[in-house]
Amino acid sequence: MDPDKDNANPTILNPSDLPSRRANASLKKRDDGGTGLFDHLIPAYTYLNDPFDAPASASDSDDDVVEDIDEQEIYDLISTISDPEHPLSLGSLAVVNLPDIRILPPTTLKSPISTVVVEITPTITHCSLATVIGLGVRVRLEQALPPRFRVDVRIKKGTHSTDEAVNKQLGDKERVAAALENGTLMGVLRKMLATCE
Repeated sequence: MDPDKDNANPTILNPSDLPSRRANASLKKRDDGGTGLFDHLIPAYTYLNDPFDAPASASDSDDDVVEDIDEQEIYDLISTISDPEHPLSLGSLAVVNLPDIRILPPTTLKSPISTVVVEITPTITHCSLATVIGLGVRVRLEQALPPRFRVDVRIKKGTHSTDEAVNKQLGDKERVAAALENGTLMGVLRKMLATCE
């Protein structure tokens, strides 16, 4: 065994001699006012040169930047939702289409809320799951979009035998909230949204 690697008498440092940021009354100050080995490496702290208190420049802060969201991005969010009856996505079944997505600007200068309008086209005119599909699209967008967007999902006029009744259900916040408390329905929605990226 190499004698240099086997040190039977290692140097043991006193914990009070180790550099620390914690205030320790047992630290002895030297004549130059320092207390440790690294005093010359760390500049004296003053409130005038706090690097963490520097004003943020426009490039440093992403909080104030409002990212533009367009119809293509909305389509990308919802086109991968799985159809509840078929092993295909809503985009591949043409239930959601890019031309049927609109982003409406805020209605007043005081309100920063924009509205995303998505019109869905059921695969058949008497689709029994049209409300569930609309609810899945609504849930996906409400989860993915920032709060400055209001979501309006509806059945495209003339594509379903009861489009007005389904649109009334999808537009009623209380009915939507009640539907989201139904465990069976939430299981269906989770399965639909599991294919989303």
